[in-house]
Amino acid sequence: MFVEQNTRDYENGDAQKKLDDDGRKKRSGTWVTASAHIITAVIGSGVLSLAWAIAQLGWVAGPAVLMVFSFITYFTSTLLADCYRAPDPVHGKRNYTYMDAVRAYLGGRKVQLCGLAQYANLVGITIGYTITASISMVAVKRSNCFHKHGHEAKCGTSNNPFMIIFACIQIILSQIPNFHDLSCLSILAAIMSFAYSSIGLGLSIAKVAGGTEHVKTTSLTGVTVGVDVSGSEKVWRTFQAIGDIAFAYAFSTVLVEIQDTLKSSPPENKSMKRASGIGVMTTTLFYVLCGIMGYAAFGNDAPGNFLTGFGFYEPFWLIDFANVCIAVHLIGAYQVFAQPLFGFVEKMCTGRYPDSKFITGEHAINVPCCGVYHLNFFRLIWRTAYVIVTAVLAMLFPFFNDFLGLIGAGSFWPLTVYFPIEMHIAQSKIPKYSFRWVWLKVLSWVCLIVSLVAAAGSIQGLIHSLSVYKPFQTPEE
Repeated sequence: MFVEQNTRDYENGDAQKKLDDDGRKKRSGTWVTASAHIITAVIGSGVLSLAWAIAQLGWVAGPAVLMVFSFITYFTSTLLADCYRAPDPVHGKRNYTYMDAVRAYLGGRKVQLCGLAQYANLVGITIGYTITASISMVAVKRSNCFHKHGHEAKCGTSNNPFMIIFACIQIILSQIPNFHDLSCLSILAAIMSFAYSSIGLGLSIAKVAGGTEHVKTTSLTGVTVGVDVSGSEKVWRTFQAIGDIAFAYAFSTVLVEIQDTLKSSPPENKSMKRASGIGVMTTTLFYVLCGIMGYAAFGNDAPGNFLTGFGFYEPFWLIDFANVCIAVHLIGAYQVFAQPLFGFVEKMCTGRYPDSKFITGEHAINVPCCGVYHLNFFRLIWRTAYVIVTAVLAMLFPFFNDFLGLIGAGSFWPLTVYFPIEMHIAQSKIPKYSFRWVWLKVLSWVCLIVSLVAAAGSIQGLIHSLSVYKPFQTPEE
């Protein structure tokens, strides 16, 4: 996550001002850049499945679940923001990663459990983003095919070549040394996320405004048992929809790492709480609008991805632009979630083999128009191998909704709820069985139950998809 600095090089004069209180390169991030990181992490592929999720839950439960998840996410993100420093949230020692914060406040086996949950989640998200980006790239090609040959034409195209293209781009971007150098990429990705979300919203509104002949059936309870689905399918889809919504708010995984990019004045926790509020409010507004308008436009037949599932065919050039925006956004979002994992592995290897020139050695290379780049061979090989592995796994399991639901269910309770609440209790020394302690524990247990049922729904969906899917086949409509 960082490049170690030799503090002896900064003993005098202006050079000392280039260091923060921990002896590392001075951080320059603000609530604006942190908001961009959060929006990049949050408004991702999750927004595309919200019309489908609300179709499973209906007009009442769908928006209600969205709002509940947004409130919980914001509340726990403020608790987590106070845990960046320990023991004092303003003047304490910095925790550079989520695991460091858990180690400082909880310790013991909980550190290993946090690491397992966090980094497994990061791997899952990068695989999911590879799937989603390739689907969007394929959608551009198929959109032009439908425009040229008609909506009934068979325009099947394999996702695999586009996953390879996405992986090649990520291999290059993965050589960015650490999270602190991602601000420009995150801002571009955030702009792209606003663009495609707005296009999807606008097309949904246009379809609804087009008249009743263009609008499908909706209901207060979503898909109808006995008409659209069977009773058991209704239950499993409901659970999976909850998992999809949980995934749509999954940014706590990288919140501490984002906070570590902020300058220390004003205090990092204050800036992070502001950025979290802006990020959650902005994304919730888009989520509610996209989910509601998508459901209003497509009804109970809402596709799993309302831009690539061809709920819309025209104007084809606008659909193409929206899908290009999705791909560009996910290029940046992949790095936001991959960099903490890269940093963790590299820090661990450096600590274990400090004398290895292969792991610690850097070679300065002059890059035209970009300045000096410090090449590290271990970073080059390990990060390249990681991107290749995630691309291969994405080719084997290209199931959009099921995969998102499982990732969301698996990460929501431990990373978004459990650890922030436990660290807050430890930090504030809340007495056991006090009113505040009890309701925080109740919130944690309720969220655990929600995560378990969402995971069950997503696993059932994956099993069903695997039973009818053959790897590496060319999908046909």
